[in-house]
Amino acid sequence: MLGNFVIAAGGASQYSTIIILVIFLALMYFLMLRPQQKQQKKHKDMMSELKKGDHVVTIGRLHGVIDEINDADKTVTLDCDGIYLVFDLRAISTVTAQAPAAVTAPVAAATSEAASDDKPAESAADDSADTADSAAADDSADKDDAAK
Repeated sequence: MLGNFVIAAGGASQYSTIIILVIFLALMYFLMLRPQQKQQKKHKDMMSELKKGDHVVTIGRLHGVIDEINDADKTVTLDCDGIYLVFDLRAISTVTAQAPAAVTAPVAAATSEAASDDKPAESAADDSADTADSAAADDSADKDDAAK
């Protein structure tokens, strides 16, 4: 009878061991593997968005600007203060600054507005300065009259 009790207790022990093992594996996945997979996906997305003019840092901590990307050979040419170096794409660690986007539309709109005005920009500035001077003179005259 005592032997049956020991066998039953051993069976419960096996289930608790399996449960602890499953919990341990789940914790290992959520604390180690999943964050690493997220980091790899983020790095892959960053590498796919590389373009000429981006400021990058290599795994050797060399800072440079992308001059050319060769997708066939999976290499990148960096301009490091006039020295052009070729690296594997895998050597790019981080992108520190994106290449500036072309902003031709606002510049074109500003030049078309200036051209459409009847007065040149300089004379418009002079007119606004004259208006401000006359308003200031009127205010000082009113203060003088109030003081008398």
